[in-house]
Order: sequence, then structure tokens, then C-alpha cells
Amino acid sequence: MPNPPLRGLGQVPVAVYSCAASPPLASDAERRARHYADARHWLVAGVWTDKDPSVPLGDRLGWSAVTGALSSGLIRGIVVAAASHVSLDAAQFAALGVLVRDRGGFLTEATTESPRRTPGQHERRRVLFEAAAGWIPYGRAVPATPW
Repeated sequence: MPNPPLRGLGQVPVAVYSCAASPPLASDAERRARHYADARHWLVAGVWTDKDPSVPLGDRLGWSAVTGALSSGLIRGIVVAAASHVSLDAAQFAALGVLVRDRGGFLTEATTESPRRTPGQHERRRVLFEAAAGWIPYGRAVPATPW
């Protein structure tokens, strides 16, 4: 069942979830996920952490609390620091995202990677910037007028 729309720009309540064996890893994951949510002006409505990654996701108390908050409409999305906190591989993470979407929310990973670059993209951008600045590497492209 979809959640009703909220009033206000950017007021998307999200949960931050992590599963790490040690407290420093858990706090680092929470920090990265909060930073990701803050950069998008999302409201962090709650933070849940589980301590044993070897426990199946469905049996974790923190995850159960997050899905309960999603089902009740308290949150709209779930932010994890890395997909490995909730899944073993990318396919499992995508399948979990579909399940969360079916409950009216979204699941996202707090990525810190730079945007992907294509081969030759840097050179094409340099040429475009130089052309926009009026610099032509081969002299004048248009012959000078005699007058």
C-alpha cells in the first residue's frame, strides 16, 4: 500500500540501517548513510543497527523494525551505507529493492563513488570548453574578411 504524500519540499522521512560486527564499523556506516540522506534533504526518522551480519536478513531485529516503520508509513525509504549490509550480491539487493518498493518505499545505497566516465570523455569535454571559450587550436577556422 503506497504511503500518502507528505507536505513540504524535501521532507522525505527515511531510515538509516546498518549491520556490522563492530561498533566502529556500525558508526562509520551510519555516518555515511546520514551524510547521503542529508545531501538529499531527507529527514532521518530513525537509525537501526544489527550486530551480526551472519544472521539472515529476515531474522534481524533492526531490519524487522525498519520494515515495520515502512509498512506503518513512518518512513518512505531505507538508506544503507553499502549493499553488503542487507544482501550478498547486486541481484539480491535489486530484488530487495523491489520488495521495498512493493511496500510503498525505496531502498538506496549511500554511494560515494565518482560518476562513471566513458573513454575519451575528458578529451571531448576539454575540446568543448576550449571551443566555448573561443580558443581554436588550429588558428582561425573562418578566414579573415578583407575589409
